[in-house]
Amino acid sequence: MPGTSETRGELVEFLAVSVSPDLLELALTHRSYAYEHGGVAHNERLEFLGDSILGQAVTVMLFRENPDLDEGELAKRRASLVSSLALAEVAREIGLGRHIRLGRGEELTGGRDKSSILADTVEAVIGAAYIDAGGEAATELVLRLIRPLLTNPERFGAAMDPKTSLQELAARTGRGLPRYEVTDSGPDHSKRFHATVSLGGIDVAEGDGTSKKQAEMAAALDAWTALSQSD
Repeated sequence: MPGTSETRGELVEFLAVSVSPDLLELALTHRSYAYEHGGVAHNERLEFLGDSILGQAVTVMLFRENPDLDEGELAKRRASLVSSLALAEVAREIGLGRHIRLGRGEELTGGRDKSSILADTVEAVIGAAYIDAGGEAATELVLRLIRPLLTNPERFGAAMDPKTSLQELAARTGRGLPRYEVTDSGPDHSKRFHATVSLGGIDVAEGDGTSKKQAEMAAALDAWTALSQSD
C-alpha cells in the first residue's frame, strides 16, 4: 500500500524541496492507478519534464567537474547516471516505492520494485520540483539524488555495464559465467520482458524491462548487488 501521510512527510523532508501535496501526489501516481480510478491524472507529463531537467543537470555537472574527460567518456557517464537502472537504485535508496500509487495489477506483480516504474517516478518527482520550486531547486535535487552513485566507483561501473560487472565479479569469486533466461508477455506493441540470471545452475536474481536487454541488465545489477554484499 502507498505510504501514509506520516511517511509521505518523511519523503518530503528527505527531498528538501517545496512541492505542494497535490503536485507530489500527482508525481507519485502511476498510470495503472489512474486507469483503475476513472482516468484521474497520472505522472507521465511530469516524467517527461523531469527527464529533461535530469539530463541537463547531469550534463552540466559532469562537464564542469571533469575537465579532462573527452566527449565520448562524458556521454558514457551521463548515460549511466540517467539510466533506468541508476534511477531505480536511487529510488530504492530513498524508499520511494512505498509511496507510489499503483493499480491493483501492478501491485500484485511487484510494481513497487520494478526498475522502470521507480525510475519514471524519480523523473516525475524532479519535474514536480521544477514546477513548484524552480530550476535551481530542481537541479539541486537531481545532484543530491545522483551524487551517491559517483561516490562509489564500483556501483558506478555496475550501473554503467551491469552484465560485464557481474561477469567479472562471478569470475573473481569462482562462480562461473552468468546465464540468462528471458520470457516475454503482453501484446506485440507493449511487450514486457522478464529475465532470470543464474550462476552455477542456481538462480540468483530477476529483472524486468521493456526490452530483453533492459531486463537482463536489471537482473544483472540485482545479482551484482547481492554478490557484492555477500562477499
